[in-house]
Amino acid sequence: MKRFEPYRMLSKETKRRIVLRYALFQIPDIAIFVLILFALHQWVDLSLWMYMGLVSLWMAKYVLVFTFVWPAYDQPQPGDIKSLIGTEGIAEERLDPSGYIRVHGELWRAEVIGKTIPIEKGQTVLIERACGLTLFVKPV
Repeated sequence: MKRFEPYRMLSKETKRRIVLRYALFQIPDIAIFVLILFALHQWVDLSLWMYMGLVSLWMAKYVLVFTFVWPAYDQPQPGDIKSLIGTEGIAEERLDPSGYIRVHGELWRAEVIGKTIPIEKGQTVLIERACGLTLFVKPV
């Protein structure tokens, strides 16, 4: 499965953090579902096996949905390149189309997105995305 390839490459600590964060966000939904089943038990006489089956299907839904949404629960950590997206930097040299920018006191390789107009030294840029150790920027 290509969808899980990036997940497999994460450290055990990061995987644990993602799964724990996902599970904690599901607690209110599970509680509401169980309360609805409890209220439904008052009006409809269903067997215990039916209730257990419904709860099992509900939990299986969480496992299936996790395969699609796990990247949303992977918060960028301080020092992580993803934490730079959306921040501003200063061009240390002319970016035509690539060069170096300074972000939070560090020098990063950067490439201009889309426009063929070069960014001059000292101009402020906005970091749009990152690929490897290269930041993709646009002028502010």
